[in-house]
Amino acid sequence: MTNRRGFLAGLLAAGACPRPTWAEAGAPAFLSAARASDGRYLLCGLRANGDLAFALPLPDRGHAAAAHPEQPLAVGFARRPGRFAVVLDCVTGQEIARLDAPEGRHFYGHGAFSPDGAHLFTSENDYEAARGVIGVWSLASGKRLTEFYSGGVGPHDIKLMPDGQTLVVANGGIETHPDAGRSKLNIPLMEPNLSFLSLDGALLDQQELDRALHKNSIRHLAVAPDGLVGFAMQWQGDLSDDPPLLGLTRQGGTPLLATSSAAEAKRMMGYAGSVALLSDRNEVAITSPRGGLAQVFDTDTGALKRSFDMADVCGVAATAQGFLLTSGSGDITSEARGWTTAHPLQWDNHLVAI
Repeated sequence: MTNRRGFLAGLLAAGACPRPTWAEAGAPAFLSAARASDGRYLLCGLRANGDLAFALPLPDRGHAAAAHPEQPLAVGFARRPGRFAVVLDCVTGQEIARLDAPEGRHFYGHGAFSPDGAHLFTSENDYEAARGVIGVWSLASGKRLTEFYSGGVGPHDIKLMPDGQTLVVANGGIETHPDAGRSKLNIPLMEPNLSFLSLDGALLDQQELDRALHKNSIRHLAVAPDGLVGFAMQWQGDLSDDPPLLGLTRQGGTPLLATSSAAEAKRMMGYAGSVALLSDRNEVAITSPRGGLAQVFDTDTGALKRSFDMADVCGVAATAQGFLLTSGSGDITSEARGWTTAHPLQWDNHLVAI
């Protein structure tokens, strides 16, 4: 991590008063990376009504973000195989620190804060060893403290569980190397899994799919307050197989795979880009930018409840009114309320709740 370490340490110091809040950053409910019409890359704060709270510059294309649990700080992550993660003050717009992946590592585009916001956990590729690692960063000291094994290959998304003591990691199972760009190097040998890890890296639980689904890369995660985990998958096999793209599970449990008709499954084109849980309605949504489709399932049965057409849709998040969706064409749509707000931006893959 480089530059403005003293400022960041002071910002996070115990007893610093008064501390800024997310309200002072325009009261955003969500974060999303975007590309402006002039080619600039941005990290944006969005309100639940689709209004823009702020738009801050990123050095290159972003993927997802992590929001500090107490203060208006956000970390914007580079798209895989990126090597930067930028810590932004969302009130002043300043870049206050930059995390640079160490030699032999790159970021996968996601991260999660510890409950107190003092530490950041990042999903990374140890690409020479072809294994995933979780980097542990101290914001106050500006140092990378350590790393530990992610439990598999190709860790992508990472979330903190409601107990505040456990991380769930989506090990996608796909081996990559920066020298090969975004090429996938081990499709016949993929072994994706969900790994539940303590904050010091101890493996607490690991869940795999049936061998027939070993080409179903587990990529993105949503976690409900009661510990239910939704995971979105991306199929690396023959698209005529119409595999399930959504799973639901709990730590220590067995995954339930969501089901739909063959026709509805085919429309997703083997690709679920994002996932969100609306636990008070027992609903979970996944999106497919390739299929221009969002699907909503029942979390108890895994059955499809409804579908929603939206061109180039990918970002999805839960609100009190239902699911909010973003697209690469700049639209923000309330699936429940039916309104759409358009922005002169190309929204990237994820809509991250604050």
